[in-house]
Amino acid sequence: MPLDTEISAQILEAVRRLVEERLIPAEAEVEETNAIPQPLVDAMKEMGLFGLSTPAEYGGLGFDLATEAEVMMELCRASVAFRSRLGTNNGIGALGIIIDGNDEQKSRWLPRIASGELITSFALTEPEAGSDAASLRSTARRDGSDFLINGTKRYITNAPIAGLFTVMARTDPDAPAGKGISAFLVPAETPGLSVGKSDRKMGQRGAHTADVVFEDVRVPADAIIGGPEREGQGFATAMKVLDRGRIHLAAVSVGAAIRLLEEALSYAMERRQFGQAIAGFQLVQAMLADSRAEIEAARALVRDAARRYDAGETVPTLASCCKMLASETLGRVADRAVQIHGGAGYMAEYPVERLYRDARLFRIYEGTTQIQQLIIARNMIRDAEAGRRI
Repeated sequence: MPLDTEISAQILEAVRRLVEERLIPAEAEVEETNAIPQPLVDAMKEMGLFGLSTPAEYGGLGFDLATEAEVMMELCRASVAFRSRLGTNNGIGALGIIIDGNDEQKSRWLPRIASGELITSFALTEPEAGSDAASLRSTARRDGSDFLINGTKRYITNAPIAGLFTVMARTDPDAPAGKGISAFLVPAETPGLSVGKSDRKMGQRGAHTADVVFEDVRVPADAIIGGPEREGQGFATAMKVLDRGRIHLAAVSVGAAIRLLEEALSYAMERRQFGQAIAGFQLVQAMLADSRAEIEAARALVRDAARRYDAGETVPTLASCCKMLASETLGRVADRAVQIHGGAGYMAEYPVERLYRDARLFRIYEGTTQIQQLIIARNMIRDAEAGRRI
């Protein structure tokens, strides 16, 4: 659904009001309790935010990525923990079904995902397989007409509250890296599946991750995303999911950076030193100006990448450029915001202390900056060898 439709404009305005009137005022409570108040979860459900990317025929809003990105840039002016609660339902936890699922899987799962009744989670990362996701060790062994899944997944977003896991497991142990991996849909109540205690993290309180352990978890062959005929194609599904997911996260990073800059500008205009507001000092102005320019560049790249994705272009290089530029921009803006606050920026009574900690994760998850650099450079080399221009 394009951005200029009436319903998307209404959603954007509703999100702005939600952020200003309810989410930002609740940030201190979320930080203190490490939980998002249920009335706010319910409000996001009622607005359809859990089903932004789910097709309309399955109860979602059916937004294209360009519109979804605009919503994320608005929503993430508030604590990114709020976005995390619904992020997997719009991203890595549900996209596999939307992109490669069969009709039965879509009909069974997507309406509950779009409504927020069911929280999804994407189980790829392992203790020995993070950036090198193709080396995962979890196995899915044939046992009659079923598979038995064994392994441990680590840092799995929304695992403590998930009702459905997309699980990447190796179905062909003899296949080379990246091959012989299948994507399974595994309900949380399946015997043998257990979730560890929530991780203690540097930031993003209210957004929970945990280990997920699979011990002879029995699932039918039709639990493979796309059906049994897509056995061994799970890694390809994961890469498709990550292309869109990285542009989504870039939009999240832009929204978080905008909030940090707003906080820095407001403080600079109020804080007085040497008889004037520090916003009048040129070195403070330089930090503000650099932040604004970098945010504008990241926002423009997100919008361009999202439009090209929606137009059907193959965008793995552009998606990595987006993720890298936006998350690195967020890191720099966060650092400047604390610097502008001076000693106050190190104190928990000011929002930038928490926002700074929250921002640090974006340069790591769904592919570190260094992994994005490798993807970009290798794709450039491959394109040059094929005679394709930048």
